[in-house]
Amino acid sequence: MRGYRYPRRHGDRYRLLVDGGSFFPDMENSIVGAKSYVLLEMYLFESGQVADRFILHLLAAAARGVRICLLLDAYGALALRRSDRQRLLTGGVELIFYNPLGLKRWTRNLLRNHRKLLLVDGEVAYTGGAGITDAFDPEVAPLHYWHDSMLEIRGSSVGDWRHLFTQTWNRWAEKPLGPWPDFIAAETSGNGTGRLTVQGRRVGGSEIMRSYIKHVRRANSRIWLATPYFLPPWKLRSALRRQARRGRDVRLLLPGPHTDHPAIRDLGRRFFQRMLHNGVRIFEYQPRFLHTKMLLCDNWVSTGSSNADGWNYRWNLEANQDASDAGLWPQVEGMFLEDFALSREISPQDWGRRGWSGRLREWFWGRVAAWLVRFSDRDGNGRNSDGTI
Repeated sequence: MRGYRYPRRHGDRYRLLVDGGSFFPDMENSIVGAKSYVLLEMYLFESGQVADRFILHLLAAAARGVRICLLLDAYGALALRRSDRQRLLTGGVELIFYNPLGLKRWTRNLLRNHRKLLLVDGEVAYTGGAGITDAFDPEVAPLHYWHDSMLEIRGSSVGDWRHLFTQTWNRWAEKPLGPWPDFIAAETSGNGTGRLTVQGRRVGGSEIMRSYIKHVRRANSRIWLATPYFLPPWKLRSALRRQARRGRDVRLLLPGPHTDHPAIRDLGRRFFQRMLHNGVRIFEYQPRFLHTKMLLCDNWVSTGSSNADGWNYRWNLEANQDASDAGLWPQVEGMFLEDFALSREISPQDWGRRGWSGRLREWFWGRVAAWLVRFSDRDGNGRNSDGTI
């Protein structure tokens, strides 16, 4: 099997932060305490109350001499107002945009940086599914905030995240990064073992998917997968079905009636029949939009930016943290159990009784997806697996 870009690290410490009321304050406090540098890489960064708080913290840190490097996706940051961009630049923040959009770039505009990362002083990193938008904040949107999580990472894996950020930054920025002062804790600081896994554009180079499939196939008891967009590649679907037939506890946690892309929900539901027939349990989260991206295989965890869907593996830069830690998996297990309790489980009988309109939507969006795959396969504009264009 092909190797991974980053080695397995020992001595990490992990902490799961669920929903914006938990992870936003911790991320902001880390910026407030920054002494040397802040690296922030985000897909979604939209003007609003959350963005305003982060901008103020970044500007305050820059004013006291902290180097602030802000790497945003050009498409994901379209809703960041020009005035906010200007005050970041005026305040000393180094701001660059990944793959700026252009009319003559055609399908190359689809190449996006979907990673989520905040890294402070080499001591702590945060990754997960959230963006810097009001949609994730329970105080701003108490009834409709998106349900998501971020993982706090301390230890040697932080250095790998810094290396990944630096590689992407140095290909797009005029002022390169590094070398950095090393504030990373010793490998013996924690009991966790983990690895940074990455994804370029090509499916064959997807470390995240290879890691997913390997751990799904090796799981002895449970496989719980949460994703907001259920469009997994065939190999992953096959592995899930096979493990369910072998008696493993295979569960999918997916969005219910609240979603930002109803068409993608309909598209993913066309896989339900075979999943249910093979014994996979499917839960649709009811209270709000489920945006969590998490895989729990026995006591092994993977979380980060990856939605485990085919679009990710064609067009996006992605990064996940894989982790085995006696302190982390109970936190992840607890989150899943709470979410299952707030979900509607779909039985094979219920699914067989669904109406014709749902079946028609599944068929229609399936045809659209097949056309998009053929269209993208004809695109001759490639890029390297590390995300350069």
